[in-house]
Amino acid sequence: MSETSREARLVEAFATLADTLVAGYDVIELMQTLLETCHDLLDVTAGGILLADDDGDLEVVASTSEGSALVETLQLDARSGPCWDCFTSGEVVSLIDVSDTPDRWGEFGDVAAAQGFHAIYALPLRLRDTVIGTLNLMRATVGELNPRDVRVAQALADVATIGVLQQRTLRDSDMVRAQLQTALSTRVVIEQAKGVVAHTHDVSTDDAFDLIRVHARSKQLKLADVARGLVDRTIRL
Repeated sequence: MSETSREARLVEAFATLADTLVAGYDVIELMQTLLETCHDLLDVTAGGILLADDDGDLEVVASTSEGSALVETLQLDARSGPCWDCFTSGEVVSLIDVSDTPDRWGEFGDVAAAQGFHAIYALPLRLRDTVIGTLNLMRATVGELNPRDVRVAQALADVATIGVLQQRTLRDSDMVRAQLQTALSTRVVIEQAKGVVAHTHDVSTDDAFDLIRVHARSKQLKLADVARGLVDRTIRL
């Protein structure tokens, strides 16, 4: 990708994310857009996003593959790993070689490597002192992510965070808490829809998700609405 093309894509991505500040939006769609933008434009192989629910517990709300979702889920179950440390500290946490995984993260390094990921970057979804989740980027090769890419990823994450919070704080906004809870519930429906499409089309769950996304975009429907339609059989691909 040329530098000019990359910059144009970045401008488009920032504009899309900024639209959430002035218009209605779907949290899952917003998070998936953030994740896919990072995947397409930065030197990363895969990624995932964690958001905190009403009780402050993290949940996986977006991922680029089953492998990245597995790595995220492992950290949630163990309550340890770069993403967990990023959420609790509010700071960027990087692991440029999973073979050097700290002992306190247990099996994280082995599981990440088994999924083909050898370097991990976790960036906070943060507005001032409020951290609502993490953006997690995974690379197939050992080594540091370009500092410019890290800055771009954090800037995208910051805009998305403002979109979720809509200039409100988690402490004072019932609406934001409801949006986050809805996002987590929607993710469950999307996983069910992936299973339906994978079964009916005899494809992997990753390919099933791609089919769902393409259908939603072509029909200009929200991802969540398509997922619900697939689950209750009112929509067929």
